[in-house]
Amino acid sequence: MAVRDKRVSPGRHEAGCKVCAHPEREEIESQWCAWGNTSELAKQYGLSRDSIYRHAAAFNLHERRARNLRAALERIIEQADGVTDNAAAVVSAIQAYAKINSAGQWVDRTEQVNLNDLFARMSDQKLEAYARDGSLPDWFTAAVGATPSDGRGEQSDG
Repeated sequence: MAVRDKRVSPGRHEAGCKVCAHPEREEIESQWCAWGNTSELAKQYGLSRDSIYRHAAAFNLHERRARNLRAALERIIEQADGVTDNAAAVVSAIQAYAKINSAGQWVDRTEQVNLNDLFARMSDQKLEAYARDGSLPDWFTAAVGATPSDGRGEQSDG
């Protein structure tokens, strides 16, 4: 059995589409792509949810909406002051927001620390202490992050 091509002819779609015929089409598309609530948009503009979804499919607005995840996360973050039981969702939204660039791409930020530069900043006395017992200055561990010797890395046997 052949799979039917789901693409819609724009001309055929526009001829019967209530969103295309709507005088505020651009605003409807813009709000929907900014993660506006489809039911609320339908009510506000006198349309059906189905007509908005058909229109979005015909013009590939789902892809544009997906690239705009930051807008959805902004809505969650903006409502943070009213959240009681689900504050973890707001924190998660903020963390995700920080990792999505303006093009809607997930970017895992990494930071690199040059240990040679940090050791070069240490005095001879501090270098000797490090060689003798592995102790590092506070500024060093703050720059590098958790190290096994500060209890957040390896666990000791006893």
